[in-house]
Amino acid sequence: MTTDPSSPVASARRELGSRLRQLRKSAGLTQQVVADATGQHVTRVSRIENGGQAPTERQVTDWCGVCRADAEIPELIAITRATETAYLEWSRQSRVGMRRLGDLHSIATYRRTRTFRIHEPLVLPGVFQTETYIRQMLAFWYTFLDAPDDADATVSMKTERTAVALNPAKRILAVLGEQALRTRRGTSSEHSDQLTHLLSLMRLPFVSVGVIPADVQRRAIGTIGFWIFDDKAVALETPTAAIKVTRPKEIALYASMFDQLQSEAVYGHEARRLVGRILADL
Repeated sequence: MTTDPSSPVASARRELGSRLRQLRKSAGLTQQVVADATGQHVTRVSRIENGGQAPTERQVTDWCGVCRADAEIPELIAITRATETAYLEWSRQSRVGMRRLGDLHSIATYRRTRTFRIHEPLVLPGVFQTETYIRQMLAFWYTFLDAPDDADATVSMKTERTAVALNPAKRILAVLGEQALRTRRGTSSEHSDQLTHLLSLMRLPFVSVGVIPADVQRRAIGTIGFWIFDDKAVALETPTAAIKVTRPKEIALYASMFDQLQSEAVYGHEARRLVGRILADL
């Protein structure tokens, strides 16, 4: 499974371009005819068909109209919108602060989601973080992204979001790398508080936390964290952007990867004992 941040965007554009090309050819039209009918230069039509450039919704509608394929408009518009929102640059989104970053990590999305599948190899998931941990994470991102400091509002939003997720009516399945438990985001005392908080959450009946020991023989190559929201979307983050995956086939690949990561993790008493050993070393 690729972790190339641009893959959802490029894949969606290629699919959209291929579909539009098929419509044009089925209608027996040349690229020049479509260009003239939709008010574009023929080179742009070529780039769209090859996945190099995304069309606007208006252009998709006009394209389908000239090809007499109006029935295809709703689905192709949906693909167009997915292409536009699949890749959100943090530098642009963070200009108004950090509390609104990432639509998949909104309170509204957490309310709709019934099952969260979370893989984090290096950091603790937001739903497991103490306020101190959250603020330590935010301190880095404010500097890195040169974003205005709205820490109090962001902490408040994240706290409300966590309360929504930690609901017995939902299910949280998490697979963490041992390094996520060992990496300190503050003093030894603060890290101890964070791990103690994690242990309390691990005992909740609707929360499943697996830990992949650092010394276990690995098969799956899960080098990047990702969240699966039911079977509807996947969210992952790079240092510069949020990636949103909505294509069913790609979501299925992430689900398959999650299953493999789960098979390498330890659970229950063994997982809690691993956390206890890390606590003892602090």
